[in-house]
Amino acid sequence: QRQLVESGGGLVQPGGSLRLSCAATGFTLGYYAIGWFRQAPGKEREAVSYTSSTGGFTNYAHSVRGRFTISRDNAKNTVYLQMNGLKPEDTAVYYCAAGFISDHELPGSGGNPGEYRYWGQGTQVTVSS
Repeated sequence: QRQLVESGGGLVQPGGSLRLSCAATGFTLGYYAIGWFRQAPGKEREAVSYTSSTGGFTNYAHSVRGRFTISRDNAKNTVYLQMNGLKPEDTAVYYCAAGFISDHELPGSGGNPGEYRYWGQGTQVTVSS
C-alpha cells in the first residue's frame, strides 16, 4: 500500500510559478531519496531534480537550475518542487519517485530512473499564454 501522489499541476502563463507536492502514504519518506522527473509527448523521461533523504543535498538539471527548488518536509511526509519563471518548454507530466539511495551514491545515480522503486502517477504542467 505504499503510494506517492503528486498534486499542484495546472495551466500557467510563461513566467509564472507553480508548486508541486508529492505526498507519501504507507511508508516514511525520511528514509528515501526523492527525485522529480518529467516527460513531454514524444520525448524521453528526464530527471529534473533530486534530493537526499534529509534534504541536505540537492541537484538540478541545467535547464531548470536557478528557477526550480526541491525541498521536503519529512514531518509531513511530503516533498515539493517549487517552479518559478516557467517556460513553455517546461510543459510535461511531472513525476516524483522515491528510492533507497545513500547520500554518497546520490550525486552519481540520482538522475537514473532505475534507482527509484516507488513512483507517483504524475501531474500535468502546461505553460502557455
